[in-house]
Amino acid sequence: MENILRPLIVIGGSVLLALLIGWATDRLLSQADRRHSETPLWGLLRRGRIPWHVVLCTALLRGSYHRAKVLEDHEVGIGQALTLVLIGSTAWLVIRIAAAVVETTYTRYARAHRDPARVRRVRTQVTLITRVVAAVVGVVAVAAMLLTFPAMRAAGASLLASAGIIGIVAGVAAQSTLSNMFAGLQIAFGDMVRIGDTVVVDGEWGTVEEITLTFLTVRTWDERRITMPVSYFTSKPFENWSRGTPEMTGIVYWHLDHSAPVDAMREKLRDILRECPAWDGRAFGLDVTDTTPNTMEVRALMTAKDADDMWSVRVRVREAMIRWLVTEHPYALPRVNTADATLPGARTSLDGARPRRATDPQRSDR
Repeated sequence: MENILRPLIVIGGSVLLALLIGWATDRLLSQADRRHSETPLWGLLRRGRIPWHVVLCTALLRGSYHRAKVLEDHEVGIGQALTLVLIGSTAWLVIRIAAAVVETTYTRYARAHRDPARVRRVRTQVTLITRVVAAVVGVVAVAAMLLTFPAMRAAGASLLASAGIIGIVAGVAAQSTLSNMFAGLQIAFGDMVRIGDTVVVDGEWGTVEEITLTFLTVRTWDERRITMPVSYFTSKPFENWSRGTPEMTGIVYWHLDHSAPVDAMREKLRDILRECPAWDGRAFGLDVTDTTPNTMEVRALMTAKDADDMWSVRVRVREAMIRWLVTEHPYALPRVNTADATLPGARTSLDGARPRRATDPQRSDR
């Protein structure tokens, strides 16, 4: 009976105690979240309850397993496995706690500041900081796991002795990856581009959706995703429409006949913009900017609070003005001047009349 009851009491008691401690911790965090609803920290910490349960259970089993006297021939291997699980679950828990603290800091900052540009900047920095912390904790956890093996500890001296050569080789081999990582940090803290910014890269217009240490994702207006290395934004020029203030000035061109009523078009442009909710009311204008032998170029200027509204204003003005010209002033639309074609070799008389065709002599005798 002792061989049966001892493992049940030791192992079962460790698991039950871990579950009770985890449940009590979760209840305390839940009550703290209800009492302090102004901060999301306690609710975010509850996301780490699974790794917390694993840490508790593994730690209790690791400390009490030798008393269970189960599979004593494999006690060293089982203890090693429990140690590896404990290190991994601890790293998982640390990452969750760090993410909760960083997310809480960002939430408080977003509530205190109403400037969207500054909030997006902090959001980008917070995202990259979280990824850096996760990467560092992961590397430390893997290193700690490797050092639990005696063979790895014995080889530590030789590894450290050759660290300089290995570092040079790794640096040359991972030059592109390292450059992208440093570029990601430069973007995060240099305020070059932020999550939510409207950018134009390689002729594609879109919104920055995700920034990591190695790549950046741009969501285009037609729901496509363009993934680019972050080093692109530190080595090549690109347009950032959200830099500074998001307000924009848009342009619409028409090619019309020289008789087009420009003054009436100015009045109509004002009426169109007044009925357009996307226009911010700051400014508008209409001028003739160029002429050709057959047409003239008319340019309309209008303003909007951001790039999305600017697109709506431009398409609305372009469509409404064309419809108005077709209905009220059709003569203003561009026309192609044509003339009667002259046959090759034909001569005209002095009075401008075309000569009569010669008469066939055989035909005249008939």
